[in-house]
Amino acid sequence: MTPRHPELGAYLLAGQPDSVRDIVDEVRGAQRLGLGTAFISERYNKKEAAVLTGAAGAASDDIGICTAATNHNTRHPMVTAGMTRTARDLTDGRFTLGLGRGIRLLQDAYGIPPITTAAIEDFVGIMRALFRGETIVGHDGPAGKFPVLHLDASSDEYLPMALVAFGPRTLELGGRLFDDVILHTYFTDETTRRCVETVKTAAERAGRDPEEVRVWACLATVGDHVPHPDRMRKTVGRLGTYLQGYGALMVETNRWDPAVLQRFLTDPVISSVAGLDIVGTPDQLEHAATLIPQEWLAASATGSPEQCVAAIRHQFDLGCDAVILHGATPAELEPIIEAYGRR
Repeated sequence: MTPRHPELGAYLLAGQPDSVRDIVDEVRGAQRLGLGTAFISERYNKKEAAVLTGAAGAASDDIGICTAATNHNTRHPMVTAGMTRTARDLTDGRFTLGLGRGIRLLQDAYGIPPITTAAIEDFVGIMRALFRGETIVGHDGPAGKFPVLHLDASSDEYLPMALVAFGPRTLELGGRLFDDVILHTYFTDETTRRCVETVKTAAERAGRDPEEVRVWACLATVGDHVPHPDRMRKTVGRLGTYLQGYGALMVETNRWDPAVLQRFLTDPVISSVAGLDIVGTPDQLEHAATLIPQEWLAASATGSPEQCVAAIRHQFDLGCDAVILHGATPAELEPIIEAYGRR
């Protein structure tokens, strides 16, 4: 029998796959490896979370499915509530609705209102009330104005929810209200410890048991068995894309040198590429590697399967309750999971 690892998870369709149909094989692969949760991210171009959740839920039977993340303000609350209830019914309760702030640059470009902490908190209250079978009348709050909201009077369910958190206010919100809090990739050890403490302290102050709030490390896990061009795309390319999208926040959170970020962003090669992990050429990725300090890339699981396992287990030493093995497909994770099960 395959060992179960409820404390481990992986993203489906990591990066930008050639076909979203890959999610069927990937969720089955993650389930076969014994992973506890399959996470689904969302991109506007070809990774719509509701569709992918349905496919993953229908193709699996015992692995958790969690959006990490979708945004609460890109759908009407009733649409999100209906999607969530449908997904939970489809999966026999294995689905968790995971929210996040999204990328402000894209939201501004598309005319999507910015997401605030107060709006997320208000939305959580709406969703939890709907799943308790309540009718909401005349709601006027940070999440919006709604004359009437009602899901189903027969519903009497606690809705588990997850939050992808970065800054201290979002981390505190996660500790107060959410069941799972998902940290960002490429957090240093010091940042990870600090984030875990922020979440757990906020939970305790809210009268909750801190142990009931599960904090997930999101650890880039790309072993040496992955071909070099793919490793570059999944490590240098991925971190480079984060730096392009919200580098100032990453630098501030990790207490890195902002001058290094400025040199990276103003480099003529980097500034000519939108999305290094998707469209960056091998030469561009090699060039990017000369601009990103090795210590910035070090917060990851790389090397042999045994070295990757040591890095994974280190996340628990930092206080995390669970670890997402980020950036690799279940097939690419297989030798690492085998090594993890031997220790």
